[in-house]
Amino acid sequence: MKVWLINHYAVPVKYYPLARTTNFAKYLIRKGHEVTIFAASSVHNSEINLIKNRILYREEWVNEIHYVLVHCKTYKGNGIDRIFNMFEFPWKLKKVCQCYERPDVIMASSATPPACMQGLRLAKKYGAGAIAEISDLWPESFVAYHLLNKCNPLLKLMYLYEKRMYIYADKLIFTMEGAYNYILKKGWDKKIDREKVFYINNGIDLEQFCYNRAHFQIQDNDLNNHKLFKVVYVGSIRKVNNLGLLLDAAKLVQNPEIQFLIWGDGDELAMLKKRIRIENINNVKFKGKVNKKYIPYITSSANLNFLHSTDSEIFQFGISANKIFDYLASGKPTLVDFDCPYNPIVQTGSGIALSSPNAEEIREAIIEFKNMEYHKYKIFCDNAAEAAKKFDFYNLTNQLEKILKESIW
Repeated sequence: MKVWLINHYAVPVKYYPLARTTNFAKYLIRKGHEVTIFAASSVHNSEINLIKNRILYREEWVNEIHYVLVHCKTYKGNGIDRIFNMFEFPWKLKKVCQCYERPDVIMASSATPPACMQGLRLAKKYGAGAIAEISDLWPESFVAYHLLNKCNPLLKLMYLYEKRMYIYADKLIFTMEGAYNYILKKGWDKKIDREKVFYINNGIDLEQFCYNRAHFQIQDNDLNNHKLFKVVYVGSIRKVNNLGLLLDAAKLVQNPEIQFLIWGDGDELAMLKKRIRIENINNVKFKGKVNKKYIPYITSSANLNFLHSTDSEIFQFGISANKIFDYLASGKPTLVDFDCPYNPIVQTGSGIALSSPNAEEIREAIIEFKNMEYHKYKIFCDNAAEAAKKFDFYNLTNQLEKILKESIW
C-alpha cells in the first residue's frame, strides 16, 4: 500500500518527541508499505522552523522514514500566530500533495482538526481510503478543562465541525477506548456507525525503549540507591498536574526509606520547590527536565511509578497519556490517583487506581506497595511487562494495517 500519514506536528522525533506517527511509519515500512508523513515545518512548543527560506516544502529522510515538511509560519504560545499556522498547513498541504503520486489510503490526525479534515478531503479527491485518527476529543476537552464555557456560541460551531469530520471519514481510529460512548452521548450514533469506529491507544516502541534503557543511563544517587523505595513521577509540572497533592502525601510519609523523585518542568516548579524549603519536606527531590531517551532507565529504576492528574470528566471516555506506556514498559507497578473506567494500567493488573484520592489515601497506597510481599509485588511487575507487549507499536501497527487495508477494499 501507498500510505500517507498527515499530522500537523509529526516532524522527525529528533526535533519534537511526538513519536506515534513515526512509529506507525517505521513498522508499516518494515511490513513492505510505502509511507510518507506530511507535517508542518514549524516545530511545536519551540521557535524552530525546519525551513529557513521561501520554498513551499522540503523532504527529509530519517531512518528510512520519508517526511514532507510544509513551510508554515513559526509561532510561540497560543496566540494569533498559532491560529494562523493551524490553518496555513492544510491550505498549503493541498498544493504540496499535487507533487506526489496518489496514495491508496490517507490517515489524518486530529492533532489539529483543520489538517484532519483536509486529509479526509484529499482522500476523497484521490479515491483513497479516508481515515481520521482522533487523538483528542476536541472540543470536549476545552469544556472539561474550563477553557471554553458551555454557553459559548463558538462551541456549537466546533461540535458541528467535529461531527462533520467523523461522518466524512470512512473509518475512525480513537486513542480513547470509550470514545463511542462519547458519540452516543452527543446523539451522533445515527450518522456514525459503530462498525467504522476503532480503538488504538498510544503505545510504546519496545525496541527503542529497551535500547534507550541500556544505552542512556543517568548517574543519580537517589535513583541508584537500592536501599530506597523510590516513587517516580515523570512529566509536566503544571497546575493541571496538581503535584501539590503529591507533596501533601509525602509530608505524611514518615519512613525515611521512601523517596519521591520527580523529573519534569513547568510553570509550577518554582512554587513547589519553595514549598519544599518552607515546609521542610525532605523526602521529595525535583530532578529537572530530562531528555526522553533517559525516561526508560528512570522509570525502570523506580519501585513505584506515579500517574497523576487532576480529575476530569473527559476521563470517562478513556486515557491515552504517553507516560502510561513508559510506565508499563518499565516492568514496575504504577499508582494512579484518579478514576477512569478505561485505564490500561488497571485493566492489565499493572497497578492500582484511587477513585477519590486525597493525601492520606496516596500515603497508604504507597506504604502498601512498600510493605508488599515479594510474590504479590512481582505479579504487578510481570503484568506491566506483559501489557507493554500488547501496546508495543509492532503489535499496534498490525491492528492499524488491517484497518488501512479494509478502508480500500
